[in-house]
Amino acid sequence: MALEITDATFEEVVLKSDKPVLVDFWAAWCGPCRMVAPIIDELTEEYEGKAVIGKVDVDANQEFAAKYGVRNIPTVLVFKGGEVVDKQVGVAPKATYAAKIDAAI
Repeated sequence: MALEITDATFEEVVLKSDKPVLVDFWAAWCGPCRMVAPIIDELTEEYEGKAVIGKVDVDANQEFAAKYGVRNIPTVLVFKGGEVVDKQVGVAPKATYAAKIDAAI
């Protein structure tokens, strides 16, 4: 399962990571977010040790969603070295997310 990231842990888990980090900004009430969730969980297993895969509940954690301009969910951001290197808004196939992680590794 993907790592739960909060406003309190975002800097440590995402911005200071020595590995690429994929962050899924989502909410429990969001239907498309529920479609992306199993894909994110699969990627968590497949990229274990190579990348960090996490989720931010935008209802409970608004600080970094606002900072990175997340206006629509699901929004997936890929970070490397503390910077956003890729972005996917809306639902996409698993291969799309995998390619974004691969490009950052």
